[in-house]
Amino acid sequence: MKGSDLSVLNTAWKQIREAAGVSFILFRIMVPVVIVVKILNELDLVRYIAEAFTPLMSLVGLPGEMGLVWATAVITNMYGGIVIFASIAPGLHMSTAQITVIACMILVAHSMPVETTIARKTGVRIRFMIPFRLFCALLLGFILHSVYTLGGFLQGEGRILWEASSKDGSLGSWALSQLQNLAAIFMIVLLLIIFMKILDRFRITRLLNRVLEPLLTSMGIGKAASTVTIFGMVLGISYGGGLIIRDVNSGKLSSRDVFFSISLMGLSHAIVEDTLLMMSLGANITGVLFARIAFTWIVILGLVRIVRKMSDEKFFRYLFRSRSRNHALSDDSL
Repeated sequence: MKGSDLSVLNTAWKQIREAAGVSFILFRIMVPVVIVVKILNELDLVRYIAEAFTPLMSLVGLPGEMGLVWATAVITNMYGGIVIFASIAPGLHMSTAQITVIACMILVAHSMPVETTIARKTGVRIRFMIPFRLFCALLLGFILHSVYTLGGFLQGEGRILWEASSKDGSLGSWALSQLQNLAAIFMIVLLLIIFMKILDRFRITRLLNRVLEPLLTSMGIGKAASTVTIFGMVLGISYGGGLIIRDVNSGKLSSRDVFFSISLMGLSHAIVEDTLLMMSLGANITGVLFARIAFTWIVILGLVRIVRKMSDEKFFRYLFRSRSRNHALSDDSL
C-alpha cells in the first residue's frame, strides 16, 4: 500500500475515532433518556406531561409534547432533545414552521448545566444567564411563530429525518429504531467533524471571522473581546468560553466585555455545526440561521446599551462576579 493511501486511511480513522468519542459521551446521556421516555409512553404519562407544557408551548404555536423535547435539550443537550423529538414528532404532523420554531428554541437554550457552568467560570452570574437564555428562546419562538403564521410561510408538513416509531409496536422493533437513530446521530457527528475540518483547511473559518467582526463592533463589544467571541460563535461556547476564561485570568478583557461576549455566545454559538444539525431535522434556514443571528444582534445591542448605563455596583451585584477586593465577598454567590 502506498504512503498516500496510508495517510488517507489514518486521517479517516482519526475522524472516525473522534466522532466515536463524541458520540459515546452523547449516548451516555441519551440512552437513559430514551428509555425513560419509552417508559413514560408505555404508561401513557407523556400525555400528562404534554398537558403541563401546553400553555407555554401554545405561546409559540407548538403542541404540548414539544415541551418535553425542549426540556430534555435544556437539561441534557441538543442530541438528547433530538432523540425525544424523533420519538414524539412523527405522529404530530408538524409543519416546517413548527419544526423551525422548536429547533430555534433548542439552539438558544440547551445544555444549560454545562454551558452555564462555563459562563459562571468567566464571571457571569447564573441567576442572570439561565433566565436570560430561557426567556430569549421563548421570545424568538414567539416571534418566528407570529411571522410564519401571519405570512403563511412554511405551513406545509415538515419532513423529519429520523422517525423512531416502530411499525409493529413491539419492544424489539422499538429498540431497532432507536439503534438506527443512534447510528444516524453518529454519522451526523462524523460528517460535521469532517465538514469543520474542511472549513479550517480552506480557511473559510477565517472568512467568517472577518465577516462577523464588524457585527460585534457595531453591538458595542470591544475589539479585545471580539476575536474570542467569534471563535465561540463559529466553533461553540465550550471553545469560546475556554478562551475567555484564559483571557479573564490574564486580565486582558474588561468585565463588561466578558459579560457581553458570553451573553452573545449564549444566544448564537456553533452557528455552522448546530445550524446544519437542526436543518437535518427539517428546520428551515430562515429561522435557524438568519433569524437567530438577527435576533441575537438586536438583543445584545439593547443589552449593551442598558448595561453600559448601569453603575458598577449594580453590574457586579446582579450580572457579574467581581474579581476585585471590593466585591470579593460576593464572588461565591450566584
